[in-house]
Amino acid sequence: MKTDIILCGVGGQGILSVAAIIGEAAMNDNLYIKQAEVHGMSQRGGDVQSNLRISDKPIASDLIPIGGADVIISMEPMEALRYLPYLKKDGWIISSSSPFVNIPDYPDMEDIKKAYQKLENVILIDIEQMAKDNNVPRSANVILLGAAQKALGMNYEKLEAAIRRIFGRKGDAVVEANFKALAIGREAQK
Repeated sequence: MKTDIILCGVGGQGILSVAAIIGEAAMNDNLYIKQAEVHGMSQRGGDVQSNLRISDKPIASDLIPIGGADVIISMEPMEALRYLPYLKKDGWIISSSSPFVNIPDYPDMEDIKKAYQKLENVILIDIEQMAKDNNVPRSANVILLGAAQKALGMNYEKLEAAIRRIFGRKGDAVVEANFKALAIGREAQK
């Protein structure tokens, strides 16, 4: 078993929290894990990206090669397209459909949608709206994780246990909100 994941988005969207949840779940499943992060200008709305490699055998490198990613999870639709060269031919993209327009020449959303339509394995959902509609506005990133659960090949209960461990110190209300968000995402992928 080996899963190579690229997580990407814009600073403040919770990409590194998703990486922590996935990593915790993998470790609780006695899997090997390597992670590399690029924070860029994350505090100013810049690119945040993480390579996350999970395997049942030791992992030599923490960087995913071109054409090696099984899954790209993106909090922002344009950011996922930046990493397309890294995606395997049968790989998955799970992305928010809500743009975070942080540059003056942000591409037209119709062009971004056309690029996605050319790909086979895509889940594109409006996690921001889903989070608002379900009263979990700070958990849009976990909705995206729920939508990615099957593509990741991770046990749902292990993800829940990781959420409890990662967010437990923030209190039961935060844990329950993230459980709800995970379930919303899982339902959205069906």
